Amino acid sequence: MAKLPHRGTNTRRTFLTATGGAALAGLAGCLGEGDGGGREDDDPVRFVLNPAEEQTDIVEEYTPMKEYLEAETGAEVELIRAGSYVETFEALNTNQAEIADTSPTGLPGSQEFADVLGMRTAFGGPLYFSTIITTPDSDIETIDDLAGETMATGALLSFSGTLAPAMMLSEAGLDIGDFPQGDANDLEIQTADDHDTTREQMINDDTVAAAATGAFASAPQIPQEQFDEHEEFVEHSAEYDDAGSALEDEAEELQLVAVSDPLPRAPITARSDWDEPVRDDVREALLDAEEEDLIPEDVDEDYELWFTGIEEADRDDYELVVELFDELGLEFEDFEDE
Repeated sequence: MAKLPHRGTNTRRTFLTATGGAALAGLAGCLGEGDGGGREDDDPVRFVLNPAEEQTDIVEEYTPMKEYLEAETGAEVELIRAGSYVETFEALNTNQAEIADTSPTGLPGSQEFADVLGMRTAFGGPLYFSTIITTPDSDIETIDDLAGETMATGALLSFSGTLAPAMMLSEAGLDIGDFPQGDANDLEIQTADDHDTTREQMINDDTVAAAATGAFASAPQIPQEQFDEHEEFVEHSAEYDDAGSALEDEAEELQLVAVSDPLPRAPITARSDWDEPVRDDVREALLDAEEEDLIPEDVDEDYELWFTGIEEADRDDYELVVELFDELGLEFEDFEDE
């Protein structure tokens, strides 16, 4: 994969202790009181999904992958939608799932119970980007202009929606105080559950001057030429070719303020103590999957999966996430439930 920029020293983090709190209780209601130690070899492989966009039906999107895995491995796969980034890792940590669709931000503290099976790619690319955006009639032209303003971001553990933008603000010289664990000093930052909601908050609320989202949630509403000076985005982003496409359908036009450094795309992880024979079959099938396996021709475009393949990866490919946690002074255990 393309080389990622490295930052500070690396410090391993500890994962949030499962306490049976609200997040875990919500997931348990979907999964039942599972115990991986009592599983049978022919039990369904439980695949927990965490949606990044409010408007998507993630179970519908992953159904072709489920059917592909079942055909390749002979195992039954059960898709379960989680309610938060934390819940996906709690499911692995408490033996309530075998596989999870997770954010990169859970990796620094989950090394004792979660393995990386692979990194998702989109149209050949293992990298993606965060954007800071505003509206065309805004006075915000650079990150510096956000001093004294209100900015919307995504869920607290969103890599591209919150943590990478927080680093962008800090590197631009703004004092972000204790954010995302507390308040920023130079601006007000408010969080939302997902990228779509963050974007719409800015569009619909005149008091919100800017928003941070993954490029997948912003680029279709940004004229493509605004990205042309960002060479890494043009070269590596799967969203570049689609930039501005939603404007043809009269979507609200957005203005680009800043683009992040390239970020490693999200991993698919597995419970470390999942030792059934089917685990190797699932991993091999994931790495062998072609775009047509994940996005068949007959799938409605409204339910197309957002990635087109999975490439081999391990925790070393996510050192940038560990470094970001270090620079922001974060511990994963600080995020009890975003």
